[in-house]
Amino acid sequence: MTPQSTFMIVATVRVGQLKNLRALLASMNKVPGHADPDNSLIPFSRFNRLHFARFVIIEATTTHEIKEFGVKPRLWRPTLAFLGDIDGDMHTFLAELAEQAESGLKKIFSHCDGFSKEDQNLLEWMQAHTINPKANYVNWIGRTVKQIHEEAALHRSLSTYLKKIVDDVGRENVRTLRQKLLSHVEMEKYKGRLTLSPPEPTPTDWKIRNLLHMIGVPLILLLLSPLLLAIAPFFALRLRMLERSDPELFIRPSYEHINELSKQEDWDVSNQYSVFGDVKPGLFRLLTFKFILLLTNWFARHVYNRGFLARIKTIHFARWVFMDNNHRVFFASNYDGSHESYMDDFINKVGWGLNLTFSNAVGYPTTRWIIKEGAQRELAFKYTQRRHQIPTEVWYKAYPGLTAVDLARNSRIRQGVEIRQSNDAEIREWLSLI
Repeated sequence: MTPQSTFMIVATVRVGQLKNLRALLASMNKVPGHADPDNSLIPFSRFNRLHFARFVIIEATTTHEIKEFGVKPRLWRPTLAFLGDIDGDMHTFLAELAEQAESGLKKIFSHCDGFSKEDQNLLEWMQAHTINPKANYVNWIGRTVKQIHEEAALHRSLSTYLKKIVDDVGRENVRTLRQKLLSHVEMEKYKGRLTLSPPEPTPTDWKIRNLLHMIGVPLILLLLSPLLLAIAPFFALRLRMLERSDPELFIRPSYEHINELSKQEDWDVSNQYSVFGDVKPGLFRLLTFKFILLLTNWFARHVYNRGFLARIKTIHFARWVFMDNNHRVFFASNYDGSHESYMDDFINKVGWGLNLTFSNAVGYPTTRWIIKEGAQRELAFKYTQRRHQIPTEVWYKAYPGLTAVDLARNSRIRQGVEIRQSNDAEIREWLSLI
């Protein structure tokens, strides 16, 4: 199994270069915000380990909101972020990027502080400007880009062939249908039109780290449980005091802002989402936020790693990143369906989860005991998330037209090819997937 990882390269934009940078990034797109996979700057399609990538210019358009807490807004200059989700480890992928897209990356990063296009070591600079997420979600750990393309091709081939033979064989003759389909697969593989590559061995160091993380976090929490239980009443009291005193920011996002975001959405079955904002002031809020993300990361890594996050099945990848010395937080996700359905999915299925992970951010609707209300106040929540959402300059998806549900279905189809079903009912279920 090849595990997935992330990268995020961040640098402030040079004064006076913001407009030029936007124009350069726009030249990479075929439609607003969506990359041409073969663009001349970074030909994303050449990187067969890359699932998703994006360039975002992070601007603090809502920084004034923290004034409601009696805190002076911190200075924030426009910042370029280049982030992606990949198969395998980050360091070898960055080296691959530096080798195959050096010229284009240098053109882009030359608009950032501290980068010299002439004598800068690109790889070292990217590594020095990389930041890691506090929590990361992968829809299906171990499902590679290569596997996704191979299984999609398998589904297309079987679907086309099944339509040709079903009338001759008969819909009820499921065993004969299955045998013909399996023979078809073998013939296509022999002719080189289909490939079903076996999974790579799981890296030993990753297995060790993953096991230590799976055991270590609960063990540490268990050891700290007497202390956590002792401070729980004081935590609850302080939390409720802050929730009652938090200012309510019911601010409608401007039409222009929503229109700018909407131009980039619904060009494919999937969309991107990027939000940025301030963490509520005070050590209590920050530590609570970090603790929640520690748990979120553990559950995403060891529990919700096979096609769903709680009851949500539409997210491919997501990450939470602290920035500006923990004063601000950036969230990015890649999801299926429209923006409205994405928000409704969360509100209706895991509103409590939204409250846990975002209620410590400025502007979030007031919660009660951290899990109640909040996102349930639908209009206030939707205003907040849209207000803090930022446009994505360039977004790339390695498998357009395929949803997370499609990927799961295709994997089940492949499993049915490689593992014989034991009875007619199982064969019918497998045929129904095709």
